[in-house]
Amino acid sequence: MATKNRITDAPIIPTFFYFALPSLAGLLAISSASIVDGIFVGRYLGAAPLASINLLIPYFTFMFSVCLMIAIGGTVLAGRYIGEKKQKKADAIFSQSLISAMLFTAVMAAIVTPNSGYLFDALNAPQDIHETMNSYFGIMSFCLIIQLTTMVLYYFVRADGFPVLATAALIFGSITNIALDILFLGYLGLGIEWAAWATTIAQSIQLIVLLSFFVQKNRTLKFTLKGLKIKESARAFINGFSEFINEISVGIVIFTVHWLLLVNGDDAAIAGFSIANYVLFISMMAYYGIVDAIHILVSQNLGAGNHRRIRQFMILAAITILSISTVLVLVCTLIPHHLSQLFLSDLENASQQSALLYLNILWPCLMFSGLNVLISAYFTAVQKPLQSTAIALSRGLVLPVVLLLSFSTYLKQTHFLAALPVAEFITLALALTLFAVHQKRKTPDAPVYA
Repeated sequence: MATKNRITDAPIIPTFFYFALPSLAGLLAISSASIVDGIFVGRYLGAAPLASINLLIPYFTFMFSVCLMIAIGGTVLAGRYIGEKKQKKADAIFSQSLISAMLFTAVMAAIVTPNSGYLFDALNAPQDIHETMNSYFGIMSFCLIIQLTTMVLYYFVRADGFPVLATAALIFGSITNIALDILFLGYLGLGIEWAAWATTIAQSIQLIVLLSFFVQKNRTLKFTLKGLKIKESARAFINGFSEFINEISVGIVIFTVHWLLLVNGDDAAIAGFSIANYVLFISMMAYYGIVDAIHILVSQNLGAGNHRRIRQFMILAAITILSISTVLVLVCTLIPHHLSQLFLSDLENASQQSALLYLNILWPCLMFSGLNVLISAYFTAVQKPLQSTAIALSRGLVLPVVLLLSFSTYLKQTHFLAALPVAEFITLALALTLFAVHQKRKTPDAPVYA
C-alpha cells in the first residue's frame, strides 16, 4: 500500500499549520537573534557600531538573495518532481543546490574579504567607522559559508516533510546566538567582532542539528553526484529569480536610504533607521514563514493536480498574513517608543528620535507587503517566473528606488521614506491584477475534497 502524502492528501487546515507554524517559529527565532545582536551592539557598544552593522546589510542581502534563489527555486522544482514521482530528478536538484550554495559563498569570501575596503567605500560608509566594520565583516564573511549553505539545506529538509526538525535547528541556533551575545557583549564587555563570533558558533550548531536529516530513515531526498545537469539547475534558478529580486532589492533600497540619510544626516540617522528596519525585518521573517509553507504546499499539489487544495491553502495563508500584519501595525502605532528603547536607552538620543520618526512613516508598509510577498510566492510555486519577477521588481526595486529619489528631489516637504509604503500599495494593485488574470485563464478542475 502506497504511503500517504500529508501535503497532497491530508486535511487542509492541519496540513497548512503543520508546515506554516514551524517555519514561522523558526524564522522568528532567526529574526529575534538578529535583533538581539542589534540590541546588545546598540546598548553596550553605541550608535556607531550599530550603524556599522546596518551599513553592511546591502552586501549580506546580496549573498542571502543568491542562496535564497538557489534554495526556493530548487525546492519548488524538487517538490514538483516528488509530486510527479520523479525521485532521481528531485535528488539531483537537491544535491546541485547544496553544492552551488557552498561554492558561491566560498568563492565570494575568498575574493571580497581581502578587499573589504573597496566594499566599504562602495557602500558609502564613513571612513571613521571602516575599522569597526572590518572587525565584524572579517569574521562574518566566512561565517556566510556555513550560514547560507545551512539555509539551503533547511529549505530542502522542510520540503521533504521534516518541518519540525528544520525549525528545531533554527531555534537551537538562535538560542545559542542570543546566549553568546549576552555572554560576550553584555557580561564580558567584548568588542563587535564577538557578535560575529556568536553568530558563527550558533550557525555551526544549527548545521549540526540539520545534518541529522541524513540519518532519517523515512526521508525522500538523497544526496547524489549522479544525474547532475546544469540545465536543471538553470531552470530552478530562473524559477527562483523572483525571490532573488525580492531579497537583493532590499539591499538596494537600504543602500539608497543610507545614501539619502548621509546626504542630510550622520551616523545617528543611520542608527535610527536601523531600528525601524529591524521592525520591517521581523515582519518579513513572519511573512516568509507563511510563504515558505506555500512554496511546498502549492508546488507538490500542482504536481499532483490538486488545484482546489491550492486555492484553499492560499486563502488560509492570506488570512494568517493579514492577522500578523494587524498585530505589527498596532505595536508600531501604539508603543513605538518601547521598540526604540530596546536598542538605545536615552529617549533624547538623536538616533532614538530618528527611529520614532521613521516608524511613524513606515508602518503602512506592513499592511501591504505581506500580501505582495504571498502572491509573488504563489507564482513562483506554480512556475510562473515572469509574474513573480514583475511583482518582486515592482515592490522591491523599481518603485522604491524611483519613488525615493523622486520624493527627495520633488516632494521635499514630505519625508522621502514615505515613498516605501506608496511603492507597496501600488505593487499590491499590480499583484492582485496579475493574480485575478491568472485565475481566469486557468481551466476549471474537477472537485477535489480535502
